[in-house]
Amino acid sequence: MIEFLFLDLDDTILDFHQAERIALAATLRSFGVEPVPEVMERYHIINQWHWEQLEKGLMTRDQVQTGRFAVLFRELGKPVDPKECTARYQENLSKGHFFLPGAEDAVKRLSQKYRLYLASNGTASVQHGRLQSADLYRYFEGIFISEELGANKPSRAYFDACFAAIGGFDPARALMVGDSLTSDILGGKNAGLPTVWVNPGHKPCGNIVPDYEIESLAQLEKLLDTIGEH
Repeated sequence: MIEFLFLDLDDTILDFHQAERIALAATLRSFGVEPVPEVMERYHIINQWHWEQLEKGLMTRDQVQTGRFAVLFRELGKPVDPKECTARYQENLSKGHFFLPGAEDAVKRLSQKYRLYLASNGTASVQHGRLQSADLYRYFEGIFISEELGANKPSRAYFDACFAAIGGFDPARALMVGDSLTSDILGGKNAGLPTVWVNPGHKPCGNIVPDYEIESLAQLEKLLDTIGEH
């Protein structure tokens, strides 16, 4: 019987890609760069590589945040301070939110039946701004952001810190839900939790195989009802 649900935030509950696109475009313009598709795509490639290094423990969060902009502006031939750019981007990103279809109602309904905990690798100031904007705090018993815990998904240390903060926690009654195979699903597996992969694009899972798969958070309640019957 599932009691504890760990939910990722970005691209599980909130549409990070839309928020990122708006924040990045505004940031680039403020430093004299037009956010044309080629520049935006190059940033995404650089950014993804940097976050992968964080998940592998090969980079610190600060190195990721400033390094991606340092690489991008160096390629563009622009003498921009990456720390200043990072601060501007985070400020832009922390404002506003965009729910994925059905996600807001899903979180509300799930909170009435389960104990919900947010599990995010995002930057603390950004995530708290978006959580407040979306009025999501009221649905979660705990907010676990890696920057505040001192460990990142998918490490076991991250989940151990989460577990230790929850009174009466039983991993046998817990589940990890998220869109990232390398962060959420691998992290859940490292912690001994069954996992649910939010996969709207029906991408192949490769070597990291989730226990369950759904297209959106709106399908989670029905899945949990099915799991509870077994």
